[in-house]
Amino acid sequence: MSAFTGKKIVVIGGSRGVGRQVVEAAARSGGRVLSVARDQAALDALKRDVPGVQVLALDASDERAPSRVFEVFQPDVMVLCAGAFPPAAPLHEQTWAQFAVNWEADVKIAFHFIKAALSQPLVAGSSVVLVSSGAALGGSPISGGYAGAKRTQIFIANYAQKESDRLGLGLRFMTLAPRIMPDSDLGRHAVAGYSRYLRMSEADFVRSMGSAPSPSDVARAAIELATTAEQHKGKLFVVSGKGLESVTG
Repeated sequence: MSAFTGKKIVVIGGSRGVGRQVVEAAARSGGRVLSVARDQAALDALKRDVPGVQVLALDASDERAPSRVFEVFQPDVMVLCAGAFPPAAPLHEQTWAQFAVNWEADVKIAFHFIKAALSQPLVAGSSVVLVSSGAALGGSPISGGYAGAKRTQIFIANYAQKESDRLGLGLRFMTLAPRIMPDSDLGRHAVAGYSRYLRMSEADFVRSMGSAPSPSDVARAAIELATTAEQHKGKLFVVSGKGLESVTG
């Protein structure tokens, strides 16, 4: 029997990148998968490519989004991957709207869906895996409020675990903080921005990162946490090309 046989899995931001990789892996593992994203065309392509996957197009940062998702089905596992591209310019070259873009998307998505998981609530034993960013730990000087927003996502997941434990809900919240993924759209955006900022070639910048993860590495990590959630609940993990590493903070 596969790890997710009979399980309902919701992937927020599931049409491309890490989210799509999670959708494909969860479907291969026997799960009933709902992929949620804004781009209907990308969702339609996913549905053609991965038989049996359900799709739902919506803006996940809308406060009504969790209710719409949970009306389709309440997940046993929810993976939150969605977010906005950050700017790629030094602080003094940004507008406030550019600086705040990830607060208005990434943080809102984490807030609304994790609040809903606690207040609906999801059934005891359900797991939520939040994909944040390694920038939350080390900062990111050309991406505006991105690092702070991703750090706040980590706080939200941590607070949620404490509330689940305090209220006896039996939910498990875990966070992944992937290093830059040069093979992802977001990673290519970051590599291009930092190579310009540091005045070095993109190839040299990628080499300077050491062992970088791929979207499939991060997806495998999300699946691993979801299937071993009880022993990892409340924890934060960095993901590099070498795999998962538990961290404090």
